[in-house]
This record gives sequence, structure tokens and C-alpha cells, in this order.
Amino acid sequence: MMTGSRPGSVLRLLRWQARNALIFLAGGTAAYLLYEIVQVRMQWADVTLPALPMAVVGGALGIFVSFRVNAGYDRWWEGRKLWGRLINSSRHWGSQADTFVDDDDVRKRLIVRHIAYVHLLRCLLRSQDPLEDDDCVAFLTDGERTALPEESNPTHFLLNEQMKDVTALANAGTLNELRLQRFDETVRHLLDIQGGCERIKKTPLPPGYGFIAVTLIRYMSFLFPLAIVDHIGVWSIPVTLLVCLAFMLINETGRVIETPFSLFWNGLPLQNMSTTIEHNLRNRLGEPVSALPVIPGPDDNGVLM
Repeated sequence: MMTGSRPGSVLRLLRWQARNALIFLAGGTAAYLLYEIVQVRMQWADVTLPALPMAVVGGALGIFVSFRVNAGYDRWWEGRKLWGRLINSSRHWGSQADTFVDDDDVRKRLIVRHIAYVHLLRCLLRSQDPLEDDDCVAFLTDGERTALPEESNPTHFLLNEQMKDVTALANAGTLNELRLQRFDETVRHLLDIQGGCERIKKTPLPPGYGFIAVTLIRYMSFLFPLAIVDHIGVWSIPVTLLVCLAFMLINETGRVIETPFSLFWNGLPLQNMSTTIEHNLRNRLGEPVSALPVIPGPDDNGVLM
């Protein structure tokens, strides 16, 4: 996630969209040369276009690409809200384990396994191998590490193990039914959060939106200068670049935020949030903050992951 900008951001944007910028320059230049050669010098035909139809097309295209940005931001913001709920539910789980459970070994196991659950969910959402992630492996038992590859939903497996532990306490008479119900409600909330994240990850926006938008913008880079070239001449080339690049950047903004769990610079800071949960829960185990790893902050480019 970007937390700020640095000098030279415009140049970085141009480098990012260098291919499209060259296409727009080529389209504007081709339209200008067509006008200059065919209409001005040889006077074979009028190749210019009326401005009104292009204004209508530009307005419609703006609405189309804005829809993609709005849809992408809805997905990004929903992902952030789900992880905000995960942070609160995790703290609640830690408080429940700390206050409801008298057995020190079980209390520690419930909290440590939940830390593993959060790191595991982060890895799965980012399509990373959890068994290659040091933060995740550090909180899994040997039995859990062995069982994960055989599970169709590893995060559900860990929550199911949590329910086995608290149910065993209730069956042994050391946890009353009301507290067992509270644990069950927290697990249900966690499953709802997990399901929401999986829905976002596994249901991308229809790729046709991006393909249509990009295709229309590129065609517009040739037609648009023909509507303004007889008014501003050679300046139609940089104006075309500016207008079409603006449309393309709006469209690209929607593309990069529609996958909020990616490792791209605009993805959600899952490492930061999962480490925050780890800190909070390890505090419940009695570990001082000074003994815990540093919560990741923004890098030199202002990117927080």
C-alpha cells in the first residue's frame, strides 16, 4: 500500500506507462501527418472529424473507466475492512483465551495457533507457500505442519483444531457452556472474515472491462487528434498524449486495486497487519513489547506491505 509519494512520481508514472505513451504519441503523430499531407499539402480530402462525436465518446469512455476504478476500490476497501475485523476478532480471541481458560498449556496453544492462523491466511491470500514463510512456520506444531499439505482449506483446519481444544475443555468440565458458545461465535466470525477474503481473491472482475477500455483508448489516440488538429495543429500530438494517458492511468488505477491481496505496491499491507496481531496476542502470553519483532513500516519508496 502506498503511504506517500516522492519527487519524480510523474517520471515513474511515465516509465510505468511507457508502452502506452509511445502508442499514443504514434497515434497522434500519424493523425497529424495524415492531416498535414492529405488535407493541407495535397488537398485530396478532408480527413478531420467533428469535435462533438469525439466529446461524446470521450465522456462515455470516462464513465466506463471510472466504473472500473469504483468497482476496484470497493474490492480494495472491503478487503481492508475484513482485515480490520480480523484484527479485532483476533484480539477478542486472545482475551477470551486469556480469561476463560485456566489451563496454561491450552491457553498458550489457543493463542499461538491463532497467530499461525493469521499468518497462514496472509500467505494463502497472496498465493505464497505457508511452509516457506518463517513467520507462519514458527507458530505451527510439527503435527500441524505435516497435516497442512493434505488439507483442502488449511485455515479452516486450524480453526477446527481450536474448536476441538475448547470443546475438550467443556467436556472435561473446566469450561462452561456459555464460554464455549462465546468461543464458537468468535470462530464463526473468523470464518465469515476468511470467506469474504476468499470471495474477493477467487472472483476477479470480468477481464472484458480492462480489454475494452484499453482498446477504446488506443483507438481514441488516433481519432481524437483528427478532431482537434485543424484548431491547434502540431500541438494535437502532446494534447492527445495527455488526454489518452489520463484515461489509461484511470483505468490502470482500477486494475491495480481490484486485487487487494497482491504483492503489487498498491496491495493491502497484510504483513504489517498480521505482525500487529502477532504482537497483540504475544502480549497476552506475557511477552514484553521490547522482546517482539519490529512491526514492518513503509520502505524508502513509501510502500507498506
